[in-house]
Order: sequence, then structure tokens, then C-alpha cells
Amino acid sequence: MSAIVVLGAGPAGAAVAMGLRRLGYPVTLVSEWRRFAALEGISQRVLEALRAAGLQRAVADAVLPSQRQVAWNGQQHAQNIEWLLDRPCFDRGLREDLRLAGVDVIEARVLTVASLTTGHSISLEGREPLQADFLVEARGRQAPAVGKGLRGPQTVSLLNRWQATPGHTASAVESLAQGWAWMARRADGQCYWQWTVDVASAELPGKTQLLEYCQQQRMASPLARAFFADSGQHDVQLHARSSTAILSPQVCGDNWIRVGDAAMAVDPLSGNGIFQSLSSALQAPAVINTLLRKPERAALAQRFHQQRVEQLFMRFARIGRDFYAEEQRWAQQPFWTARRHWPDSQIAHAEADFAALRIERAPVLRDGFVDEADVVISPDQPLGIWHVQGVEVAPVLRRLWAEPAQNVLAGLTQEQTRALKSWLVSQGYQPEGEGTERKRTQEHRTSAPSPSGRGLG
Repeated sequence: MSAIVVLGAGPAGAAVAMGLRRLGYPVTLVSEWRRFAALEGISQRVLEALRAAGLQRAVADAVLPSQRQVAWNGQQHAQNIEWLLDRPCFDRGLREDLRLAGVDVIEARVLTVASLTTGHSISLEGREPLQADFLVEARGRQAPAVGKGLRGPQTVSLLNRWQATPGHTASAVESLAQGWAWMARRADGQCYWQWTVDVASAELPGKTQLLEYCQQQRMASPLARAFFADSGQHDVQLHARSSTAILSPQVCGDNWIRVGDAAMAVDPLSGNGIFQSLSSALQAPAVINTLLRKPERAALAQRFHQQRVEQLFMRFARIGRDFYAEEQRWAQQPFWTARRHWPDSQIAHAEADFAALRIERAPVLRDGFVDEADVVISPDQPLGIWHVQGVEVAPVLRRLWAEPAQNVLAGLTQEQTRALKSWLVSQGYQPEGEGTERKRTQEHRTSAPSPSGRGLG
């Protein structure tokens, strides 16, 4: 069986390795330990996705619930709960999950990767080189570039971490004239303040003055002063990380694939980084399985992964743009001006329009492989919807154009009927007015070419 090597043991690399093991592949994973402690805020949805990916131990002891304060556009509220993920603890749990799944984990730094059509030779520091038939690039933003992709405004996140007196767990987000800040504190007194700024316009001082400069910016914020109070600061550390949105121009070949931040890295305001990493990684095992066992479908599998990554990137980028646009106080400041119109002017979430639905042939995931099927393309789902609650929606839609809904849904289980009705309503379906006019409209749209040419996500 093909030798598969995964580079990177973050959520994306771990999810791919776990998925490949479930498909029966032997997997070797190479990773360095994280070089600094970090805290990350995730949603309940991300927590559930990590568990569904089989990363149970990674989240077992790594998260704490926190009431998050938000100060944006002159308004404050505290409506959401986020879970604070301790990354060192999380990383240890990831490795334990991988070990128990039978993944061979190698702790080493990758020096070079030499790739040919026949395979890959991976040079490691202090170890013998590895040979791989298939390579999974999951080293995040540290992964070598494969060409000029789409990039957002140059952005850097400055993480300040220090030890204070013990207190209670909390987190907050606020907008500032030169950027925005996320802050958190744990019950053990660990404090985090991360300031995201524009590289070109921030006029940051040199490295030796940067920590003091960050402290001055933090103390200028009434919210930050109240959040951290006067609890003292010990063992203060500063870590600068790029947070520029980047889309890799090519994310899949015949014997390699890029996942997570190595495929697309989004602006942190667009959402949680782990969620984006998992979004591209969870489909990868089926793509790899297709490339290795059904090479006649290689082009289909590569198109599936490329389109999925591109569509996810653009959606997250537009979500981030809309968040930036909500902040009106500093609309003319360079940081906000550069981000409130990027990447384009297209809406992030299109309005539901039942009359705009059409059916196309597109790639889908079926029984562990990439296959083709009829899917329903909607304004908000250009990649297509294949099934709802186990029921293929394209045949349902075809019948709805000519028959009453009660006939179309007859014979389905109560749960399937409820799910399909809910989906139809979300697409703008109205039970009234069924008949010839709708049928003619939909038949016209079915025969029209797809402007996006995208398949199922």
C-alpha cells in the first residue's frame, strides 16, 4: 500500500491522518512542537467538529468556557460563549489521539522536500530521510509557497502573553483605530492580548521597543485596562505572527495535497482558524483515496478539492470584509479602509431564491471516494447540495417542478420530510403557485451553463 507522509500535526494534519487511518492507510506524520504557548478562542461548533474528526483527547482537557465581551463600532455586548483552547495542552492531546489511531508520529524539523512524479524525498534534521508515495502538506503558513496566490492586505498579529495573579476566565474583542485586539485571561492568571494591525500603516517600532509599544497601546484602551485590572505582569513574552489572508494557487496534484492554512489562510476576523483548517482537511482523505485507488478520477478529485478550497476562502474573506465594514468610527483609517472592500463587492450570503435553483452534474463524496452526481446549485451554495437527511435533492426538485409537494415527499420518513421541508423553505420555496410557470422557469435554468462551474462542497 502507498506510503503516505503528513507534514504538520495541527488540526488539519491530524484530521487528515485520522481520516486516512479509518480508510486503512498506514500514515507517518512529521511535526515540530509549537515553539510558544498560545491560547485560542473557538466556538461550540468547532469543538463538535474536532470531536467528530476523532480528536477526543485533544479537546478533553484543553478548553475552558468563557463569556466573551465584544466592543465594536461604539457598542458593547456580551452575548456569546467561546471556549478557550490551550494550544500546548491541545497539541499533546492531538499526538495522543494520533498514537492511539496507529499513526506513526515523528518529532523532527523538515529541512527539505524533493518531489518528483514518482514520489517525495523528505530530509529531516537529525534523522534519515523519509520516502513517500503521497505527501500531505499541512504545515500551515510555514509551508513553502507554490506560486503567487491571492493575498489580502499585509497583516500581522502581535501576541502579548504574561503571568498575572489568578482570577476568573474571560475573553473580549475590541476594535481600535489601528486594528483590533482579542484578549483573554485564564483562572490560573495566564493573560493574553493579541493586537492585529496593518504591516504598511502601523508604523511599528523596532523589535527591542515593540513590547513596550504594545503595552502603551493596551493601556490606552479602557476596556483592556478594566479587563486585566492591576494584577501585575510577570514573564512577559511577545510573538509576532503573520495573519495575512492567503489562497494558494494550486492545492492538489496527482501525488500531493495541501490542507489547512497551507492551502488557505484567512484573516483571523473571518472566524476561527481551526474551523477553516478543518473545512479543507475533512474532505482530503476521500480525495487522496480517489487519487490512489481510482486514478481515472484524478482530474475530478483535484477539481473537487481546488474548488472547495477556493469557495471556502472567498466566503470567509467576504465575512471578514463585512465585519470590518461594520466598524464605522475609523472608516477612513488606513487599516480599516484596506479591509472594508477586500476581496470584492460580492455579498457573503446570497438571498434565498427558489426560482434561481438549478441542477448540475458535479463532484461529490460517495463511499470514501470522489464521484459525480446531480446536485442543486443555489445562489448561496454555488458548490451544490447533494442530499438532505440522506435524500438526494436533485430528484426531489425535478418532481417539485411538476408535482405537488405532498406527492413528492410521500413515502419518506417523518424525519426526512421535516428536514426536506425545512431545507426547501430555506431556499425560498412557497407551497403556493406550483405548476407550469415554475416548471418552465426551472427547465430554462437547468439547461443554462453554470457561470461558476463548481461542484458540491
